Amino acid sequence: MLKKFLKGSQAPDPQSKPKESEEILEEQIDAGIKEFKRSNRNLFVSAFTAGLEIGFSVLLMGTLYSLFVGKVSPESMSLLLAISYPIGFIFVIIGRSELFTEHTALALLPVLNGSVTLRNLLILWTIVYVGNIIGGLLFTLLLVQIGPSVGFIQVDSFYHLAKKMVDYDWNTILFSALLAGWMMGLLGWLVTSSKETVSRIFVIILITSVIGLAGLHHCIVGSIEVLAGLITSDKISMLDYVKFQTWATIGNVLGGTIFVAVLKFGQIRI
Repeated sequence: MLKKFLKGSQAPDPQSKPKESEEILEEQIDAGIKEFKRSNRNLFVSAFTAGLEIGFSVLLMGTLYSLFVGKVSPESMSLLLAISYPIGFIFVIIGRSELFTEHTALALLPVLNGSVTLRNLLILWTIVYVGNIIGGLLFTLLLVQIGPSVGFIQVDSFYHLAKKMVDYDWNTILFSALLAGWMMGLLGWLVTSSKETVSRIFVIILITSVIGLAGLHHCIVGSIEVLAGLITSDKISMLDYVKFQTWATIGNVLGGTIFVAVLKFGQIRI
């Protein structure tokens, strides 16, 4: 009788079982369809908010660079910047604002499923992308004004952050952004598979810190970094910004759509 009781008390909790791939895909498709049902105004405001919130990654990176430049080795500085990189993503993803690099994979799944048209996908991408960029621009203007004035960021920090984004040929930016977009698509997939907020935060920190440590190109965070450098330094030009933004965006889209949405959908449904 005691053995039977102990056996029953050790029965696995169904809620603790990991989600099946099909279940994750269905949740992602449902989440994507819900985004298409939102009004354009609501979607834009959410994307604008995300553009603002993601800027806190740049704020923290600039602050830590200002505090420790010349005091620690370049390797230690890279680690510090990588550790600070996830903060904006935590605000955005846990707070459920709309980030373009999450939607590259998420919004494509309902199209692959036949629930949404390609035209609607392009409209949604445009709204989210523009909202992110405008929100990021506003945050940049605030940051370059307040940071040096209050003293928590040195002006040359903006140039350093921008230079490490633009100091490459177009094809390097493209393939770097492809990897970043791939990882951001996987981030959305893994966040869906996680059941607790703590687990989701851990996944966000794990993936985005790798993006930061490797210096991969993210078209929304990077937009703020390069814009701040453009505003504060004559060594960063508008051409640098256009080159970065164009190829980083294309790379992020390719990474999220091909290597996550298409492959995951094909793996489960085909």
